[in-house]
Amino acid sequence: MNLNQTFNILFWLNRAKIKRGQAPIWVRITIDGRRAECSTSRRIAPEHWDSQAGQVKPVAEGAAVINEYLLVTRAEINKHYNILLSTKEFVTVEDVKNSYKGIREKVLMFKDVFDQFKQIQLERMQSDDISLSRYRKWNQLGDAYSDFVKFKYKRSDLPIKEMRMPFVNEFYHHLRTKRNLIQNTAMKRVRDIKQVMDYAVMQEYLIANPFASFKFSFRPTTRTRLSMEEIELLANKPISIARLDEVRDCYLFVCYTGYSYKQLYELTWNNVQLGIDGRKWIIKTRSKSKDSKENVPLLPIPLRILEKYKNHPYCVINNKLLPVNTNQNYNFYLKELADLCEIAKCLTTHTARHTFATTIMLDNGVPIETISKMLGHRDLKTTQVYAEITDKRISADTLQLEQRLELRSKESEMKISKIGA
Repeated sequence: MNLNQTFNILFWLNRAKIKRGQAPIWVRITIDGRRAECSTSRRIAPEHWDSQAGQVKPVAEGAAVINEYLLVTRAEINKHYNILLSTKEFVTVEDVKNSYKGIREKVLMFKDVFDQFKQIQLERMQSDDISLSRYRKWNQLGDAYSDFVKFKYKRSDLPIKEMRMPFVNEFYHHLRTKRNLIQNTAMKRVRDIKQVMDYAVMQEYLIANPFASFKFSFRPTTRTRLSMEEIELLANKPISIARLDEVRDCYLFVCYTGYSYKQLYELTWNNVQLGIDGRKWIIKTRSKSKDSKENVPLLPIPLRILEKYKNHPYCVINNKLLPVNTNQNYNFYLKELADLCEIAKCLTTHTARHTFATTIMLDNGVPIETISKMLGHRDLKTTQVYAEITDKRISADTLQLEQRLELRSKESEMKISKIGA
Protein backbone atom coordinates (compact mmCIF):
# COMPACT_ATOMS: atom_id res chain seq x y z
CA MET A 1 0.00 0.00 0.00
CA ASN A 2 1.32 3.42 -0.99
CA LEU A 3 -0.24 6.06 1.29
CA ASN A 4 1.70 8.86 -0.38
CA GLN A 5 -0.25 8.70 -3.65
CA THR A 6 -2.31 11.74 -4.63
CA PHE A 7 -5.82 10.85 -5.80
CA ASN A 8 -8.49 13.12 -7.26
CA ILE A 9 -11.84 12.85 -9.08
CA LEU A 10 -13.13 15.62 -11.36
CA PHE A 11 -16.36 15.86 -13.35
CA TRP A 12 -16.16 17.99 -16.48
CA LEU A 13 -18.17 18.74 -19.60
CA ASN A 14 -16.70 17.39 -22.85
CA ARG A 15 -17.75 20.24 -25.14
CA ALA A 16 -15.91 18.67 -28.09
CA LYS A 17 -18.62 15.99 -28.30
CA ILE A 18 -21.76 18.17 -28.37
CA LYS A 19 -24.71 16.51 -30.14
CA ARG A 20 -28.15 18.05 -30.57
CA GLY A 21 -27.23 20.87 -28.20
CA GLN A 22 -26.04 18.64 -25.36
CA ALA A 23 -22.53 17.69 -24.23
CA PRO A 24 -21.54 14.52 -22.30
CA ILE A 25 -20.40 14.72 -18.69
CA TRP A 26 -17.06 12.95 -18.22
CA VAL A 27 -15.17 11.94 -15.11
CA ARG A 28 -11.41 12.38 -14.82
CA ILE A 29 -9.42 10.24 -12.37
CA THR A 30 -5.98 11.56 -11.43
CA ILE A 31 -3.30 9.68 -9.47
CA ASP A 32 0.14 11.22 -8.98
CA GLY A 33 -0.43 13.53 -11.93
CA ARG A 34 -1.50 10.78 -14.36
CA ARG A 35 -5.02 10.90 -15.82
CA ALA A 36 -7.66 8.47 -17.05
CA GLU A 37 -11.04 9.60 -18.33
CA CYS A 38 -14.39 8.07 -19.26
CA SER A 39 -17.98 9.11 -19.87
CA THR A 40 -20.64 9.06 -17.14
CA SER A 41 -23.34 8.39 -19.79
CA ARG A 42 -25.11 11.60 -18.84
CA ARG A 43 -25.61 14.71 -20.99
CA ILE A 44 -26.52 18.31 -20.34
CA ALA A 45 -26.79 21.59 -22.23
CA PRO A 46 -23.46 23.48 -21.87
CA GLU A 47 -25.14 26.55 -20.39
CA HIS A 48 -26.49 24.40 -17.52
CA TRP A 49 -23.10 23.10 -16.44
CA ASP A 50 -21.33 24.61 -13.39
CA SER A 51 -17.64 23.91 -14.07
CA GLN A 52 -16.62 25.44 -10.72
CA ALA A 53 -18.74 23.01 -8.70
CA GLY A 54 -18.43 20.15 -11.15
CA GLN A 55 -22.19 19.59 -11.29
CA VAL A 56 -25.39 20.62 -13.06
CA LYS A 57 -26.91 24.00 -12.18
CA PRO A 58 -30.12 23.69 -10.13
CA VAL A 59 -32.14 25.60 -12.76
CA ALA A 60 -31.74 22.77 -15.29
CA GLU A 61 -34.48 20.20 -15.71
CA GLY A 62 -33.52 16.94 -13.97
CA ALA A 63 -30.50 18.58 -12.28
CA ALA A 64 -31.14 16.89 -8.91
CA VAL A 65 -31.25 13.42 -10.47
CA ILE A 66 -28.03 13.92 -12.47
CA ASN A 67 -26.18 15.47 -9.53
CA GLU A 68 -27.24 12.58 -7.30
CA TYR A 69 -25.93 10.19 -9.97
CA LEU A 70 -22.58 12.05 -10.02
CA LEU A 71 -22.32 11.75 -6.22
CA VAL A 72 -22.92 8.00 -6.46
CA THR A 73 -20.32 7.75 -9.25
CA ARG A 74 -17.76 9.58 -7.12
CA ALA A 75 -18.46 7.25 -4.20
CA GLU A 76 -18.14 4.18 -6.46
CA ILE A 77 -14.80 5.32 -7.86
CA ASN A 78 -13.56 6.06 -4.34
CA LYS A 79 -14.63 2.58 -3.25
CA HIS A 80 -12.78 0.88 -6.12
CA TYR A 81 -9.68 2.96 -5.40
CA ASN A 82 -9.67 2.02 -1.70
CA ILE A 83 -10.15 -1.67 -2.49
CA LEU A 84 -7.25 -1.58 -4.92
CA LEU A 85 -5.15 0.37 -2.43
CA SER A 86 -5.60 -2.38 0.16
CA THR A 87 -4.48 -5.14 -2.22
CA LYS A 88 -1.76 -3.52 -4.37
CA GLU A 89 1.49 -1.78 -3.60
CA PHE A 90 0.90 0.75 -6.38
CA VAL A 91 -2.45 1.75 -7.87
CA THR A 92 -2.60 3.34 -11.34
CA VAL A 93 -5.35 5.42 -12.89
CA GLU A 94 -5.97 2.61 -15.39
CA ASP A 95 -6.40 0.18 -12.48
CA VAL A 96 -9.13 2.39 -10.98
CA LYS A 97 -10.84 3.13 -14.30
CA ASN A 98 -10.91 -0.55 -15.33
CA SER A 99 -12.14 -1.65 -11.90
CA TYR A 100 -14.95 0.95 -11.94
CA LYS A 101 -16.02 0.02 -15.46
CA GLY A 102 -15.83 -3.70 -14.73
CA ILE A 103 -13.01 -4.29 -17.18
CA ARG A 104 -10.85 -7.21 -16.11
CA GLU A 105 -7.18 -6.25 -16.01
CA LYS A 106 -5.03 -8.07 -18.56
CA VAL A 107 -2.37 -10.02 -16.73
CA LEU A 108 0.97 -9.15 -18.29
CA MET A 109 3.30 -12.14 -18.26
CA PHE A 110 7.08 -11.99 -18.13
CA LYS A 111 7.46 -13.71 -21.52
CA ASP A 112 5.25 -11.03 -23.11
CA VAL A 113 7.65 -8.34 -21.91
CA PHE A 114 10.71 -10.46 -22.69
CA ASP A 115 9.55 -11.02 -26.28
CA GLN A 116 9.15 -7.25 -26.75
CA PHE A 117 12.58 -6.65 -25.26
CA LYS A 118 14.20 -9.38 -27.37
CA GLN A 119 12.71 -7.93 -30.56
CA ILE A 120 14.49 -4.67 -29.78
CA GLN A 121 17.75 -6.59 -29.25
CA LEU A 122 17.24 -8.35 -32.59
CA GLU A 123 16.87 -5.01 -34.34
CA ARG A 124 20.00 -3.73 -32.54
CA MET A 125 21.90 -6.81 -33.70
CA GLN A 126 20.70 -6.37 -37.28
CA SER A 127 21.98 -2.78 -37.21
CA ASP A 128 25.34 -3.93 -35.73
CA ASP A 129 24.66 -2.17 -32.45
CA ILE A 130 25.27 -5.45 -30.59
CA SER A 131 27.00 -8.65 -31.69
CA LEU A 132 25.32 -11.91 -32.66
CA SER A 133 26.91 -13.62 -29.66
CA ARG A 134 25.39 -10.97 -27.34
CA TYR A 135 21.97 -11.48 -28.91
CA ARG A 136 22.24 -15.23 -28.39
CA LYS A 137 22.73 -14.60 -24.67
CA TRP A 138 19.10 -13.44 -24.55
CA ASN A 139 17.97 -16.79 -25.96
CA GLN A 140 20.00 -18.48 -23.22
CA LEU A 141 18.26 -16.28 -20.64
CA GLY A 142 14.85 -17.30 -22.01
CA ASP A 143 15.75 -20.98 -21.76
CA ALA A 144 17.07 -20.55 -18.21
CA TYR A 145 13.93 -18.66 -17.14
CA SER A 146 11.57 -21.29 -18.58
CA ASP A 147 13.55 -24.09 -16.95
CA PHE A 148 13.49 -22.36 -13.55
CA VAL A 149 9.78 -21.45 -13.59
CA LYS A 150 8.84 -24.99 -14.60
CA PHE A 151 11.05 -26.47 -11.86
CA LYS A 152 10.14 -24.04 -9.05
CA TYR A 153 6.53 -23.07 -9.76
CA LYS A 154 5.36 -25.92 -12.02
CA ARG A 155 4.22 -23.25 -14.49
CA SER A 156 5.27 -22.06 -17.92
CA ASP A 157 5.31 -18.33 -17.07
CA LEU A 158 4.72 -15.80 -14.30
CA PRO A 159 2.84 -12.47 -14.18
CA ILE A 160 5.46 -9.75 -14.19
CA LYS A 161 3.85 -8.04 -11.18
CA GLU A 162 4.27 -11.19 -9.09
CA MET A 163 8.03 -11.28 -9.53
CA ARG A 164 9.73 -10.00 -6.39
CA MET A 165 13.21 -10.16 -4.87
CA PRO A 166 12.80 -13.81 -3.67
CA PHE A 167 12.36 -14.79 -7.33
CA VAL A 168 15.72 -13.45 -8.44
CA ASN A 169 17.53 -14.92 -5.41
CA GLU A 170 16.04 -18.34 -6.14
CA PHE A 171 16.74 -17.94 -9.86
CA TYR A 172 20.43 -17.34 -9.13
CA HIS A 173 20.51 -20.37 -6.81
CA HIS A 174 18.88 -22.48 -9.54
CA LEU A 175 21.45 -21.39 -12.11
CA ARG A 176 24.30 -22.34 -9.79
CA THR A 177 22.95 -25.66 -8.47
CA LYS A 178 20.67 -27.07 -11.19
CA ARG A 179 22.23 -25.66 -14.36
CA ASN A 180 25.75 -25.80 -12.91
CA LEU A 181 26.78 -22.34 -14.10
CA ILE A 182 29.86 -20.74 -12.62
CA GLN A 183 29.26 -17.73 -10.39
CA ASN A 184 30.13 -15.06 -12.96
CA THR A 185 27.93 -16.60 -15.67
CA ALA A 186 25.02 -16.98 -13.25
CA MET A 187 25.45 -13.35 -12.18
CA LYS A 188 25.36 -12.26 -15.82
CA ARG A 189 22.04 -14.09 -16.31
CA VAL A 190 20.60 -12.31 -13.26
CA ARG A 191 21.95 -9.00 -14.58
CA ASP A 192 20.21 -9.70 -17.90
CA ILE A 193 16.86 -10.48 -16.29
CA LYS A 194 17.20 -7.28 -14.25
CA GLN A 195 17.72 -5.40 -17.53
CA VAL A 196 14.46 -6.85 -18.85
CA MET A 197 12.70 -5.57 -15.74
CA ASP A 198 14.29 -2.15 -16.26
CA TYR A 199 12.68 -2.21 -19.71
CA ALA A 200 9.32 -3.05 -18.08
CA VAL A 201 9.67 0.02 -15.85
CA MET A 202 10.58 2.17 -18.87
CA GLN A 203 7.41 0.94 -20.63
CA GLU A 204 5.43 1.72 -17.45
CA TYR A 205 4.39 -1.91 -16.95
CA LEU A 206 5.92 -1.61 -13.48
CA ILE A 207 6.36 1.33 -11.14
CA ALA A 208 9.81 0.17 -10.01
CA ASN A 209 12.24 -2.68 -10.67
CA PRO A 210 11.72 -5.29 -7.91
CA PHE A 211 15.29 -6.54 -8.45
CA ALA A 212 16.91 -3.10 -8.11
CA SER A 213 18.54 -3.89 -4.76
CA PHE A 214 20.08 -7.20 -5.84
CA LYS A 215 23.81 -7.13 -5.09
CA PHE A 216 26.02 -8.43 -7.90
CA SER A 217 29.33 -10.06 -7.08
CA PHE A 218 31.77 -11.21 -9.75
CA ARG A 219 34.87 -13.23 -9.02
CA PRO A 220 38.14 -12.09 -10.59
CA THR A 221 39.03 -14.45 -13.43
CA THR A 222 42.45 -15.66 -14.51
CA ARG A 223 42.66 -15.34 -18.28
CA THR A 224 44.81 -17.80 -20.19
CA ARG A 225 47.69 -16.41 -22.22
CA LEU A 226 50.70 -17.86 -23.96
CA SER A 227 54.23 -17.13 -22.85
CA MET A 228 56.80 -15.96 -25.39
CA GLU A 229 58.35 -19.43 -25.30
CA GLU A 230 54.99 -21.00 -26.17
CA ILE A 231 54.44 -18.51 -29.01
CA GLU A 232 57.86 -19.39 -30.44
CA LEU A 233 57.13 -23.11 -30.04
CA LEU A 234 53.88 -22.65 -31.92
CA ALA A 235 55.52 -20.56 -34.65
CA ASN A 236 58.47 -22.94 -35.21
CA LYS A 237 56.61 -26.25 -35.08
CA PRO A 238 56.82 -28.08 -38.45
CA ILE A 239 53.24 -28.75 -39.58
CA SER A 240 52.51 -30.72 -42.74
CA ILE A 241 48.70 -30.61 -42.49
CA ALA A 242 47.54 -27.57 -44.49
CA ARG A 243 44.40 -26.79 -42.42
CA LEU A 244 46.38 -26.83 -39.16
CA ASP A 245 49.14 -24.72 -40.68
CA GLU A 246 46.55 -22.13 -41.73
CA VAL A 247 44.88 -22.14 -38.30
CA ARG A 248 48.30 -21.76 -36.64
CA ASP A 249 49.06 -18.70 -38.77
CA CYS A 250 45.64 -17.14 -38.08
CA TYR A 251 46.13 -17.68 -34.35
CA LEU A 252 49.62 -16.17 -34.41
CA PHE A 253 48.28 -13.22 -36.40
CA VAL A 254 45.80 -12.50 -33.57
CA CYS A 255 48.61 -12.88 -30.99
CA TYR A 256 50.40 -9.99 -32.73
CA THR A 257 47.36 -7.82 -33.57
CA GLY A 258 44.74 -8.51 -30.86
CA TYR A 259 41.71 -8.89 -33.15
CA SER A 260 38.63 -10.88 -32.19
CA TYR A 261 37.46 -13.79 -34.34
CA LYS A 262 34.78 -11.66 -35.99
CA GLN A 263 37.29 -8.92 -36.80
CA LEU A 264 39.81 -11.46 -38.08
CA TYR A 265 37.19 -13.04 -40.33
CA GLU A 266 36.12 -9.66 -41.75
CA LEU A 267 39.61 -8.32 -42.57
CA THR A 268 40.28 -7.56 -46.25
CA TRP A 269 43.16 -5.95 -48.11
CA ASN A 270 41.18 -2.71 -47.97
CA ASN A 271 42.01 -2.64 -44.26
CA VAL A 272 45.77 -2.66 -44.92
CA GLN A 273 46.84 0.96 -45.29
CA LEU A 274 49.87 3.14 -44.73
CA GLY A 275 49.85 4.64 -41.25
CA ILE A 276 51.09 8.03 -40.12
CA ASP A 277 54.59 6.57 -39.74
CA GLY A 278 54.76 5.22 -43.28
CA ARG A 279 54.43 1.61 -42.12
CA LYS A 280 51.61 -0.77 -42.98
CA TRP A 281 48.74 -0.68 -40.52
CA ILE A 282 45.39 -2.42 -40.26
CA ILE A 283 42.72 0.27 -40.11
CA LYS A 284 39.47 -1.19 -38.76
CA THR A 285 36.27 0.02 -37.11
CA ARG A 286 35.25 -2.16 -34.21
CA SER A 287 32.09 -4.27 -34.75
CA LYS A 288 30.75 -3.68 -31.23
CA SER A 289 30.93 0.10 -31.44
CA LYS A 290 31.08 1.85 -34.78
CA ASP A 291 32.75 4.93 -33.32
CA SER A 292 35.65 2.89 -31.91
CA LYS A 293 38.76 2.09 -33.98
CA GLU A 294 41.12 -0.87 -33.75
CA ASN A 295 44.06 0.47 -35.74
CA VAL A 296 47.15 -1.69 -35.31
CA PRO A 297 50.63 -1.30 -36.86
CA LEU A 298 51.73 -4.57 -38.47
CA LEU A 299 54.81 -6.07 -36.87
CA PRO A 300 57.21 -8.23 -38.95
CA ILE A 301 55.61 -11.59 -38.04
CA PRO A 302 52.00 -10.69 -39.04
CA LEU A 303 53.40 -9.02 -42.18
CA ARG A 304 55.11 -12.27 -43.15
CA ILE A 305 51.89 -14.19 -42.50
CA LEU A 306 49.92 -11.83 -44.77
CA GLU A 307 52.52 -12.16 -47.50
CA LYS A 308 52.30 -15.96 -47.21
CA TYR A 309 48.56 -15.96 -47.98
CA LYS A 310 48.47 -13.11 -50.48
CA ASN A 311 47.86 -15.50 -53.38
CA HIS A 312 45.91 -18.14 -51.48
CA PRO A 313 42.86 -19.14 -53.65
CA TYR A 314 40.35 -18.55 -50.83
CA CYS A 315 41.82 -15.15 -49.99
CA VAL A 316 41.95 -14.05 -53.64
CA ILE A 317 38.37 -15.11 -54.43
CA ASN A 318 36.87 -13.62 -51.23
CA ASN A 319 39.22 -10.61 -50.88
CA LYS A 320 40.26 -11.85 -47.43
CA LEU A 321 43.55 -11.31 -45.65
CA LEU A 322 43.63 -14.81 -44.21
CA PRO A 323 41.90 -18.19 -44.80
CA VAL A 324 39.79 -18.12 -41.64
CA ASN A 325 37.59 -21.15 -40.93
CA THR A 326 34.11 -21.05 -39.44
CA ASN A 327 34.19 -20.31 -35.72
CA GLN A 328 33.28 -23.89 -34.83
CA ASN A 329 35.97 -25.43 -37.05
CA TYR A 330 38.50 -22.80 -36.02
CA ASN A 331 38.14 -23.61 -32.31
CA PHE A 332 38.14 -27.36 -33.00
CA TYR A 333 41.35 -27.16 -35.03
CA LEU A 334 42.97 -25.00 -32.34
CA LYS A 335 42.51 -27.82 -29.84
CA GLU A 336 44.13 -30.20 -32.30
CA LEU A 337 46.95 -27.68 -32.81
CA ALA A 338 47.55 -27.37 -29.05
CA ASP A 339 47.86 -31.16 -28.74
CA LEU A 340 50.26 -31.29 -31.70
CA CYS A 341 52.48 -28.58 -30.18
CA GLU A 342 52.13 -30.06 -26.65
CA ILE A 343 50.74 -26.81 -25.26
CA ALA A 344 48.60 -27.61 -22.21
CA LYS A 345 46.36 -24.56 -22.61
CA CYS A 346 43.03 -23.92 -24.31
CA LEU A 347 43.75 -21.99 -27.50
CA THR A 348 40.96 -19.62 -28.54
CA THR A 349 40.80 -16.16 -30.09
CA HIS A 350 40.29 -14.91 -26.52
CA THR A 351 43.59 -16.42 -25.36
CA ALA A 352 45.31 -14.96 -28.44
CA ARG A 353 43.81 -11.53 -27.75
CA HIS A 354 44.91 -11.77 -24.13
CA THR A 355 48.37 -12.88 -25.26
CA PHE A 356 48.60 -9.79 -27.46
CA ALA A 357 47.70 -7.48 -24.55
CA THR A 358 50.07 -9.07 -22.02
CA THR A 359 52.92 -11.13 -23.51
CA ILE A 360 53.42 -9.09 -26.69
CA MET A 361 52.54 -5.60 -25.50
CA LEU A 362 52.54 -5.12 -21.71
CA ASP A 363 55.57 -7.33 -21.05
CA ASN A 364 57.53 -5.31 -23.58
CA GLY A 365 56.78 -1.97 -21.99
CA VAL A 366 53.91 -0.75 -24.18
CA PRO A 367 51.68 1.57 -22.05
CA ILE A 368 48.23 0.26 -21.22
CA GLU A 369 46.68 3.39 -22.81
CA THR A 370 48.25 2.41 -26.15
CA ILE A 371 47.10 -1.18 -25.77
CA SER A 372 43.57 0.04 -25.01
CA LYS A 373 43.53 2.07 -28.21
CA MET A 374 44.72 -0.86 -30.33
CA LEU A 375 42.11 -3.17 -28.76
CA GLY A 376 39.38 -0.67 -29.63
CA HIS A 377 38.31 -0.10 -26.03
CA ARG A 378 36.61 3.14 -25.04
CA ASP A 379 37.12 2.50 -21.32
CA LEU A 380 40.54 1.77 -19.83
CA LYS A 381 38.88 -0.51 -17.26
CA THR A 382 37.94 -2.89 -20.07
CA THR A 383 41.59 -3.15 -21.10
CA GLN A 384 42.71 -3.86 -17.56
CA VAL A 385 40.78 -7.14 -17.71
CA TYR A 386 43.13 -8.28 -20.48
CA ALA A 387 46.32 -6.56 -19.39
CA GLU A 388 47.15 -8.26 -16.13
CA ILE A 389 50.37 -7.23 -14.41
CA THR A 390 52.75 -10.14 -14.98
CA ASP A 391 55.85 -11.12 -13.00
CA LYS A 392 57.98 -10.23 -16.00
CA ARG A 393 56.53 -6.72 -16.08
CA ILE A 394 56.98 -6.31 -12.31
CA SER A 395 60.60 -7.44 -12.65
CA ALA A 396 61.28 -5.00 -15.50
CA ASP A 397 59.62 -2.07 -13.73
CA THR A 398 61.38 -2.66 -10.41
CA LEU A 399 64.72 -3.11 -12.21
CA GLN A 400 64.26 0.31 -13.83
CA LEU A 401 63.32 1.71 -10.41
CA GLU A 402 66.43 0.16 -8.89
CA GLN A 403 68.60 1.74 -11.60
CA ARG A 404 67.00 5.16 -11.11
CA LEU A 405 67.45 4.97 -7.33
CA GLU A 406 71.07 3.87 -7.73
CA LEU A 407 71.74 6.76 -10.12
CA ARG A 408 70.08 9.20 -7.71
CA SER A 409 72.21 7.83 -4.86
CA LYS A 410 75.43 8.29 -6.87
CA GLU A 411 74.45 11.86 -7.81
CA SER A 412 73.77 12.60 -4.12
CA GLU A 413 77.19 11.18 -3.11
CA MET A 414 78.91 13.33 -5.74
CA LYS A 415 77.23 16.47 -4.41
CA ILE A 416 78.31 15.63 -0.85
CA SER A 417 81.91 14.98 -1.92
CA LYS A 418 82.04 18.32 -3.75
CA ILE A 419 80.78 20.14 -0.67
CA GLY A 420 83.44 18.39 1.45
CA ALA A 421 86.17 19.36 -0.96
